[in-house]
Amino acid sequence: MSEKATVAVIAGPTAVGKTEVSLLVAERLGAEIVSADSMQIYRGMDIGTAKPNQRERDRVPHHLVDMWEPKDELSVAEYQRLARAAIADIASRGKLPLLVGGSGLYLRAVVDDLRFPPTDPLVRARLDERARSEGAQALFENLRELDPVAAARIEPNNERRIVRALEVIELTGRPFSENDAWSRFDSIYFLSIVGLDRNRDDLNERIDRRVVRMFQEGLREEVARLGLVGRTARAALAYKQVLDRPEASDEELIAEISRATRRFARRQLSWFRSDPRIVWLDAAQEHLEAQVVDYFVRSLTLRLHP
Repeated sequence: MSEKATVAVIAGPTAVGKTEVSLLVAERLGAEIVSADSMQIYRGMDIGTAKPNQRERDRVPHHLVDMWEPKDELSVAEYQRLARAAIADIASRGKLPLLVGGSGLYLRAVVDDLRFPPTDPLVRARLDERARSEGAQALFENLRELDPVAAARIEPNNERRIVRALEVIELTGRPFSENDAWSRFDSIYFLSIVGLDRNRDDLNERIDRRVVRMFQEGLREEVARLGLVGRTARAALAYKQVLDRPEASDEELIAEISRATRRFARRQLSWFRSDPRIVWLDAAQEHLEAQVVDYFVRSLTLRLHP
């Protein structure tokens, strides 16, 4: 990339209020939004991902939403390619690319010089079969022997990431954790990042209300309609719980999904807190969009959209 493009980012945990603020900010700055949500890219996964609705997408152009079928697997490397192409397109038209989302891995994959190891369907299939027959814990112990640094960063029940780590080790002969680019925060773009957070009780209440609303809007019906045979889409929050326990009552599933989402939000914040480039703002403050716009204008030397 001969000349760095200018990119603004709004990051933060699920349910913190990124969508509403990003629309207002994009309108003020003449920006176009690039979704950094690992699940909103899948077609039809609308309710469970709190995807921006058509009215919101009519207000501001959105990229990387509704591009992939749920039965297909979207790798981080493929997302990186698609997002960077979208950013290049937006910048070429004199618009500001505004990355918005809570998927920390996907955000860093786009803005930083990260390279992703190869994959092999046969090796992946064999490891998947091991996971089914031996269980995720057995594979986790295997990973801990081969690459204790990677094992310390992965939850023991996160089968997908354990399998991926073992796949990379087998294909490259090197530890999965051996990528020093992850310890650097050196973007390929002229970058400015705002992180949104809230009081824990406030965020938890918003999560609970969102989950209740999902069922009111027809989450069960959406899951049934989609089928969700793809491994990545099937593992998405809310969808996984409905698929795993279809016989459970709405009340039971709401409680289970709320607990899982709260845990997920804590992990998101932990990930983002490690990035020293992020300037944090309280999402509950009045005139938040003005604060975000002001920061981007000052840090990126932007002009307001007329």
